[in-house]
Amino acid sequence: MDAIAVYDDGDDPELIDVPRPTPASGEVLVRVSRVGIDGTDHEVIAGEHGVSPDDDDYLVLGHEAVGVIEDANGTAFTEGEVVVPMVRRPPGTENEYFQRDEPDMAPAGQYHERGIVGAHGYLCEYFTSQPEYLVSVPESVAQYGFLIEPVSIAEKALEHAIASRAAFEWTPESALVLGNGSLGLLTLAMLDRRGFDRTYCLGRRDRPDPTIDIIESLGATYVDSRDTPLSRVSAAYEPMDLVFEATGHAPHAFETVEALAPNGVGALVGVPGSHQFEIDGGTLHEELVLHNKALVGTVNSGRPHFERAVETLDSLPEWLLDDLVTDVVGVDTFERAFSDDDHTIKTAVEF
Repeated sequence: MDAIAVYDDGDDPELIDVPRPTPASGEVLVRVSRVGIDGTDHEVIAGEHGVSPDDDDYLVLGHEAVGVIEDANGTAFTEGEVVVPMVRRPPGTENEYFQRDEPDMAPAGQYHERGIVGAHGYLCEYFTSQPEYLVSVPESVAQYGFLIEPVSIAEKALEHAIASRAAFEWTPESALVLGNGSLGLLTLAMLDRRGFDRTYCLGRRDRPDPTIDIIESLGATYVDSRDTPLSRVSAAYEPMDLVFEATGHAPHAFETVEALAPNGVGALVGVPGSHQFEIDGGTLHEELVLHNKALVGTVNSGRPHFERAVETLDSLPEWLLDDLVTDVVGVDTFERAFSDDDHTIKTAVEF
């Protein structure tokens, strides 16, 4: 069957032929419909992140997928049912995090991530999975089901941010999303539906630009970081009750504290590389303590977040999804899904 993979000594993804998998007892066979491409895929291709399975010198890419049950194999699923796979799997035997159904909280070394670390991904015609790692989705979101995984990341980040404020009455009104990529735009739309009165999105793009059009169509304010850097957002606009960091730009983690209102919280989702810079540690510490501010870091997501993401995606307007997904390509032209283009927001490969 066709699969799109990167070899350990390769620089670009390749279309390769691999055996079609056979489901073991208790597993199902899923026929892949679409797989979304994101920044993590590019990091794996560049060798900045990711590990191939122990027995192979290549890694099948893709962790944002939607597919259809091809063989239910005696499980509770039915043939033709639309499903989205979760990303993490046990690294051999289950550990305490998987036993508690909290794989997203497992530390490095105690999980595999399909398409990223130690396990092949979903950029292939078929894959097998244990049922507990699949989430059923309605036909109404099947076309854009590959967006459920990134939305689940935002769901978990918001959950943890709210939990950090649970010790007191917190009624957030303003939110700032850092980054106008697909994750940032999906998060902005989600926050708009969670009761935030005023939303902002910080980016570095010139008009005309499709992401700015989406931001403003959602009723949010676009903030150009070249004119108003994050450290000045609070003074230029307003202090933010919530900041969602989705750029991976390391200074943003600390500048977020300056942008927060008293009692505010910053959720850090972007993953930076090594980046050395100076900060005023005393002022940072003072802001956190004297103004009851908080920063929370979060990675991956669990079943509850996937299930909420299904509901969220189903509630988003069709125009947003149409504008967000700028290209869907076939396997024969898969390279286009990995190309860089100023007008590309989200791409997917369709099998």
